[in-house]
Amino acid sequence: MVARSAAVPAVATTADSSAPVDRAWCLEAFAASLTSSSDNTVSAYRSDVEQFVTWAEAFGVAGPTAVDRSLLRRYLGDLAAQGRAKRTLARKVSALRRYFAYLRRTGVVAVDPAAALRSPAGEGRLPRVLDLDDVSRLIDGPVAADEPAWRRRRDDAVLELLYGAGVRVGELCGLDTDALDLAAGAATVWGKGAKQRRVPLGAPAVEALRGWLAVRAEVVPPTAGAALFANERGVRLTPRDVRRILDRRALAQNLPPTHPHALRHTFATHLLDGGADLRAVQELLGHADVSTTQRYTHVSNHRLREVYREAHPRA
Repeated sequence: MVARSAAVPAVATTADSSAPVDRAWCLEAFAASLTSSSDNTVSAYRSDVEQFVTWAEAFGVAGPTAVDRSLLRRYLGDLAAQGRAKRTLARKVSALRRYFAYLRRTGVVAVDPAAALRSPAGEGRLPRVLDLDDVSRLIDGPVAADEPAWRRRRDDAVLELLYGAGVRVGELCGLDTDALDLAAGAATVWGKGAKQRRVPLGAPAVEALRGWLAVRAEVVPPTAGAALFANERGVRLTPRDVRRILDRRALAQNLPPTHPHALRHTFATHLLDGGADLRAVQELLGHADVSTTQRYTHVSNHRLREVYREAHPRA
């Protein structure tokens, strides 16, 4: 165990994480090993581990072989003392677990000090769910009179896929035209970990996609390749573009701003409220673990309790 000095340096923030770190920590190799993770996850995990390394080196820790569980708990304690959110701490614990598991697997360390490291309980925040009336207004409501017809068709198709198929915004942006099988009412998407799944499309989504495909060639240049959706600059739609679409629609309907992921949450919750099986919803969402899907049952139960309190005379 490394003795702690009287003056405790503050844990590095994200802005501090660019400081050079000793190659003995194998950060490049660790980041390269995260082949099944998204670019955002790789970036976040690397940043989290770099922050720990910067903190540890301030105590004279020369490399990962000198790290023990006590030091990791002390680090997390310092983060908590700075007021970091439980959700942030949970992600940092996850990053450290992945990092030291990799070092143990590759023989860099003989013992994994993070193996029994406990993640703090989450905040318990329920996902935001739109009611059916708000969803209908968002998708079917009137838009600005000067909005181009092609954009209305594109945005309708985007919103129908987010809510009607429950796809992630990144999955939607990555869709190519050949991913659609409109005759069968289905689309093939690439999810997290490069996992492919086939999602069903309802009649409104199929109709909206047919409407968009009828004009797509007129507004999407050949340089966009097979991208199903493109923005006003003629390049593949990005998550930021999708957020703008939602902001524009919400403003037109006097609705509060809505994040694209809220439509995925709403898709799952409405399915469960309608009696769908949890395992079926798990498959539709592309969740690797059913425990991820189970949080939507809490949302549904919460809504049922609200209905009970409002409607029952002795609630």
